[in-house]
Amino acid sequence: MTRIPKSEFARRRKALMDQMEPNSIAILPAAPVYIRNRDVEHIYRQDSDFQYLSGFPEPEAVIALIPGREHGEYVLFCRERDPERELWDGLRAGQDGAISQYGADDAFPIGDIDDILPGLIEGRERVYYAMGTNQEFDRHLMEWINVIRSKARQGAQPPNEFVALDHLLHDMRLYKSSNEVKVMREAAAISSRAHVRAMQASRAGLFEFHLEAELDYEFRKGGAKMPAYGSIVAAGKNACILHYHENDAALKDGDLVLIDAGCEIDCYASDITRTFPVSGTFSPEQKAIYELVLASQEAAFLEIGPDKHWNQAHEATVQVITAGLVELGILQGDVDELIATEAYKPFYMHRAGHWLGLDVHDVGDYKVGGEWRVLEVGMAMTVEPGIYIGLDNQNVAKKWRGIGVRIEDDVVVTRDGCEILTKDCPKTVAEIEALMAAARAEVA
Repeated sequence: MTRIPKSEFARRRKALMDQMEPNSIAILPAAPVYIRNRDVEHIYRQDSDFQYLSGFPEPEAVIALIPGREHGEYVLFCRERDPERELWDGLRAGQDGAISQYGADDAFPIGDIDDILPGLIEGRERVYYAMGTNQEFDRHLMEWINVIRSKARQGAQPPNEFVALDHLLHDMRLYKSSNEVKVMREAAAISSRAHVRAMQASRAGLFEFHLEAELDYEFRKGGAKMPAYGSIVAAGKNACILHYHENDAALKDGDLVLIDAGCEIDCYASDITRTFPVSGTFSPEQKAIYELVLASQEAAFLEIGPDKHWNQAHEATVQVITAGLVELGILQGDVDELIATEAYKPFYMHRAGHWLGLDVHDVGDYKVGGEWRVLEVGMAMTVEPGIYIGLDNQNVAKKWRGIGVRIEDDVVVTRDGCEILTKDCPKTVAEIEALMAAARAEVA
């Protein structure tokens, strides 16, 4: 069972059904099992929308929400108990568990869905469904609709309209409850400890994958079943590749290491980036770039809070980074003009953050009616400015080349600004150097 109480899942389902038109049905399939190779499966991870409404962790399941249904509005189709299969694959909730543990009003075997679901759809004017996200289930749904259409002469009434479920559901997911923030805080704490462990372990002669192993150990030790995304451990020039994933290069004295990694707890993601020197001491150039990125992040935090719009934090990072690059002599010209012409983009080519939640790049519109979304209490996001100076960049002095720095934290909007969920992960130059020095002294 998840750390989110059953009562909250029930509130979410009710809130969704309250937004649905009368005489309608919402249908959501669980995530399929994906084959890794031959008969080996990837570790199962539930679909985020399905998880949000049910907390039900198994594949081969379908939710039907039917407002006003006399025999219960929440119907769950799932696998039956099967002692032989459970011996091989683990316990199943079955229909009784779906009701007692997961709050379903009614539960049926997934093998009976062809016989039962068309009857639940029949007579409903609208079907709420995320068309196009699961092509195999799209096909099944159309088959069930066609079964109803084939009986039109006998008085069967197929639905008249399909409505995108994603929009309603994803707007709900944008606002995190206190229970959700608590889970995200836990994921952030585990990930912070993992980053500290990687800093403490770092030394020349190791490889990027050695630090990745330290991350994975701390994730699992903390109770996380998996990383929230593929961990990035990028040393030296690799830090200038935004989505670097090889993680197999050697760590060398004089280089920085950029680690972008976070675990998930109960499907809720954390997402942290820290950049630190392999040797434990920043060079003057590395320190200058690092402190510029850190200053831009601090400026962004001040632009996150109720009634501020989504883009203000990004604009703050652009202002600080551009002015700082001019001060360092990496850019030349008037700061406002450089911003207007996006002259900073060769060094800072991504945005300052993204929504965070059940998906690491979480759902929710960034603009509403063509305008940047106004932030509200409970919205969660990352703040991750960076500066990347490629080794082959001939437009800058050689001393700056090959430096890549990103600093990323997770925040949630509060009544008076924002809470930094990942605040326990060291990030000032002094904190990082002291931590790494202490680790080396302990080894010595």
